[in-house]
Amino acid sequence: MTINRRTFLTGTAGAFGALAAPAILPRAAFAADTVKVGSIFSLTGGLSIIERSLNDATHMAVSEINAAGGVLGKQIEIVAEDGASDPKTFNEKASKLILQDRISSVFACYTSASRKAVLPVFERRNGLLFYPTYYEGFECSKNVVYTGAVPNQQLSNFIPWIINTLGKKKFFIVGSNYIYPREMAKVSKMLIEQNGGEWVADEYLELGHSEWASMVSKIKSSGCDVVLSNVVGDSVVAFYREFKNQGLSHDTLPICATVTSEIEIAAMGAEYAAGSYTSFPYFQAIDTPANTEFVARYRKFVGDEKAVTHHALESSYFQVYLWKQAVEKAGDTSTEAVRAAVGGQTFDAPGGKVTVEAENLHTALTPRIAQWQDDGQGKIIDAYDEPEFPLPYVAYGEAQDNLYCTASGLDTSKLPK
Repeated sequence: MTINRRTFLTGTAGAFGALAAPAILPRAAFAADTVKVGSIFSLTGGLSIIERSLNDATHMAVSEINAAGGVLGKQIEIVAEDGASDPKTFNEKASKLILQDRISSVFACYTSASRKAVLPVFERRNGLLFYPTYYEGFECSKNVVYTGAVPNQQLSNFIPWIINTLGKKKFFIVGSNYIYPREMAKVSKMLIEQNGGEWVADEYLELGHSEWASMVSKIKSSGCDVVLSNVVGDSVVAFYREFKNQGLSHDTLPICATVTSEIEIAAMGAEYAAGSYTSFPYFQAIDTPANTEFVARYRKFVGDEKAVTHHALESSYFQVYLWKQAVEKAGDTSTEAVRAAVGGQTFDAPGGKVTVEAENLHTALTPRIAQWQDDGQGKIIDAYDEPEFPLPYVAYGEAQDNLYCTASGLDTSKLPK
């Protein structure tokens, strides 16, 4: 796995400059016998090892829907593009899908960097992005349906559990150097302090960094009793391996992560993560007939009996069904029609019931915590009884009875000055 860090740390302002004027997508832009949707995931480059699975899950959902009769009596056709692990390329491909292919709904992006790169395209050209990845929040757009976890579905359960159940109170926060890890750290610090803990360090290495000896040495000498990891990509593998190589044990100094999933653990080797923890709404280990069948179908679809499923993959799958239901409710595929219909849509996903909240177009999901085992799978040791309402601005005090992000837009008067 090799991450091209240049692509994540450079701006895309030049690519946005050409998008000066808004445009409304024509409704009758497609062949009469098909309904076209777009997808953009990294099929090449450093993130392809993860994003190919999101692309596969998207195609699997479309294949299932088509086999069952399609949508509005038509077959779904995917126009798939390669983001090539480069935000600038994501921007260009989004422009191509919306302007040239005249597609209104696109399933796309894994990183916040790629989402931020395409967002101006969808907002200026009135397209609708379905974004499947857990993310840092602090965004409110009527042109995005967010189907991954936000911080109150990953951290609001995790931090109190670490302090109260594990009995760990001194946090060393470590992450990759870009928006997601830094913003997740901001939320974490607030929750740590609110729950009687303290953070002894907040450190970052560049995305894709593979030399972790110095950082692990810092952790060893910091006096911390738990590591909160927001490390992303290849660096996850290098970090966990160095952690073990320096003699640190998850039994006494556990890594508690917001990113490490089945796919990173398969890449590093299960022995490096065994005993550590991750907070996600979905794990492959969810023991229900629906999830067992989903995993089997996915493995058959990709032709790999050892393929693993994970949170962003599951969201990539179920968001296609949420789109289908919205289209059928609206009887139309236009941005306005799908946006109006998608709010309130529910679906029995492999990980349980999910609901797109009409106010903020984020998704209610069930928070869970798992401890990684010797076989590379997570043992779920804590889970909410019901899905949790999504609060993208929870770090600023947003609550379900006091929403900052609503159908009317972001109420900036509620944000700290």
